Amino acid sequence: MNTYFTKSLPLLGLFLLISCGGNSKSTQQEVTADGRLKNPETAEKNSPDYQPAFAGQTRVEGVKTSTPYNVEVINSDLKKPWAIINLPDGRFLVTDKSGFMNIISADGKTVSKVEGLPEVDDKGQGGLLDVALDPEFATNRMVFWSFSEPVTGGNHTAVAKGRLSEDENRIENHMVIFRATPTYDGDKHFGSRLIFAKDGNLFVSTGERSDLETRPYAQKSDAYLGKVLKITKDGKPAPDNPKISSWKPEIYSIGHRNPQGMAMDSKGQLWEAEMGPKGGDEINLIKPGKNYGWGDVTYGLEYSGKKVGAGIQQKTGTEQPVYYWDPSISMSGIDFYTGNIEEWKNNMMIGCLSGEKIIRLVIENNKVVGEEWLLADKKDRIRDVLSGLDGSLYAISDSGKLYKISKK
Repeated sequence: MNTYFTKSLPLLGLFLLISCGGNSKSTQQEVTADGRLKNPETAEKNSPDYQPAFAGQTRVEGVKTSTPYNVEVINSDLKKPWAIINLPDGRFLVTDKSGFMNIISADGKTVSKVEGLPEVDDKGQGGLLDVALDPEFATNRMVFWSFSEPVTGGNHTAVAKGRLSEDENRIENHMVIFRATPTYDGDKHFGSRLIFAKDGNLFVSTGERSDLETRPYAQKSDAYLGKVLKITKDGKPAPDNPKISSWKPEIYSIGHRNPQGMAMDSKGQLWEAEMGPKGGDEINLIKPGKNYGWGDVTYGLEYSGKKVGAGIQQKTGTEQPVYYWDPSISMSGIDFYTGNIEEWKNNMMIGCLSGEKIIRLVIENNKVVGEEWLLADKKDRIRDVLSGLDGSLYAISDSGKLYKISKK
């Protein structure tokens, strides 16, 4: 299961060595006769017979950053980081899968532990997962997080909140505000990204828990697995959620596999990244009341190589991904870049696990028009990315590193 999961070169005349995930190989990035870069992926598809629904849905033209930039490791001892956000003063708040948070200075040199969180089930892909600050954090110091909560019968994705103490050493008065039931005795596909909408309510992503017996829940409207949810800060259904009679009121969209990435673009639109099985990793533009197809529709295969279900890629009543990859790149956290490298502005940055890189997607009018691979030479599983308050891009990896990518 691929879920635990560069410095610029001149455009022409030099070779770019790229390490990609799954069954990809290190290769040269090719240039077309008219001087354009081909897409950096050169590996054979797992599903060569599966054709995209529209032009530009996969393997678009490659792009190459022309702005000089630095890549630094500013901390290399973060153990098991899962999510990174900025505090208002520019420091970082990073979750550790084991069940605590770290506050890290802006230069990466000072790390202090935040304890007092509820118990987590950190087997497999579980543990302390995403984190988000209350939009009113400056006055109420409230922090929200997702985690795999151990209970009788197994575990589930849960969302909790609590107050960061004045001395920043602990979380006070924590309480669980939402549980994505049904509970299941497994250790995969918790989803778990959190992001606050402009209206002050909270989006939550949940996985379908991976196994064949739980997969159907992604299509069940009376269960919280395989969904994007929207809740209030008290865990109640957001008032503007879809009013669909068969749906639980917290559900915003259905048909998701393992959505480990969510981000808002500059227009306030919600984007989601979810891992496919063997191929079929997706970027989706999330709209209320929509069905994103899993486990009926996918561009991927079972890990065995067999078709998923009927092996279909389009179905009436389901949404197509804006973009997909085959073979898998195993994306996790995503963010839209807002920093000081002008050509990256509003580009989506994607942390890749088995893919061991950051993917930069250029998106225009909600369509992907360019793809670049960054940090591929580091051969590190990128767990989350952050467009920092200081204008730099940051990333955390499963090897415990904190990267800073900044304009020279």
